[in-house]
Amino acid sequence: MREVCICAAHAVTGLGPDLESLWRGVMAGESAIRPLTRFATGRYLTGNASWIEGLETKNGRSGIFALLDQLLDGFGPVPANAALITASTKGCVDTMELLQAGLPGNPAEIPMENLLHHLSARFGLTSPGININAACASSTIAVARAASQIAAGRSEAVVVVCMDLVSEFVFSGFSALQALSAEVCRPFDRNRNGLTLGEGGAALLLMSREQAVRKGLPVLGIVAGWGAANDATHITAPARDGCGLIQSVRQALKRADIEPEQVAAISAHGTATVYNDQMELTAFRTLFGERCIPMHSIKGAIGHTLGAAGGIEIALGLKCLESGQLPPTVGMLEPEESGEGFLSRSAQPINGHYFLSTNSGFGGVNAALILRREEM
Repeated sequence: MREVCICAAHAVTGLGPDLESLWRGVMAGESAIRPLTRFATGRYLTGNASWIEGLETKNGRSGIFALLDQLLDGFGPVPANAALITASTKGCVDTMELLQAGLPGNPAEIPMENLLHHLSARFGLTSPGININAACASSTIAVARAASQIAAGRSEAVVVVCMDLVSEFVFSGFSALQALSAEVCRPFDRNRNGLTLGEGGAALLLMSREQAVRKGLPVLGIVAGWGAANDATHITAPARDGCGLIQSVRQALKRADIEPEQVAAISAHGTATVYNDQMELTAFRTLFGERCIPMHSIKGAIGHTLGAAGGIEIALGLKCLESGQLPPTVGMLEPEESGEGFLSRSAQPINGHYFLSTNSGFGGVNAALILRREEM
């Protein structure tokens, strides 16, 4: 199996237009969650979200294209023979909202095929690619699939683009589920009471080691292992024992050929909902015992970005390995008792080479990815 390198990483979030802005913001404990002005929120549980200026629909065109413009400007060249994998749960959902309201909009934008062709043309690729829609684990599974293709020799390079918007369609759905916090979300806090939605995107260029060397590209990190599993428990609620997450992490550890003791830090899903956070803590205690591994969630800083979440967190994980620091869990005031020793309101040092990033979503889906620091 060939080694899989990440050679470029970019992210756009409510904290700024690039990965550096995200890194500085979360390290400083900042949050981009604020009152939402894109649509009226008076009838919903909250008016807060983490959103990006300038992503409103314009002339009947989805705001996802403005998000992609921000994300991909300056991303750098992509080999023409690269495969394309996107991750999005709703794509041009705001176009659907326009049409439903009787406003001008292009229905051809709604199928994900349209975005795939748009991105393929922008990168100058020879094939349109595929989209992964696996709820909130979409990005992690997309990166895992890209890594699998490269490791097996089916692709030399894969570009992964992750994206989702804050839309009224999704906002109203989470409100109906009573899943939104009336305040800023508080991941892993013992008094947490719901999530806060966010929007954003991530772009990652994965290559075989051989291709990266031939192209003379830097290696930001290695995708060492990956795994995915479904707990098949409930349409929205996770399995209380964390069985699906445990299985996906064990798959990732086995593929990376490492022991649990070698994991230096964890980027958890950490939505700030009562059952998700407790499920994760249960799973990590099962996997790592009483060892206190530094762990955090960034959703108190940028909200829950749905299908883009894992890609953004993987990009940030590369910065964590590079700097040897794990950002604080923004929004957490008093950690859940079972999370004491894992979690911190301050940055924590990372001592080791391996970084675990996990995501879980509706329908019981769970995914895990292990990054390895590139040796200098």
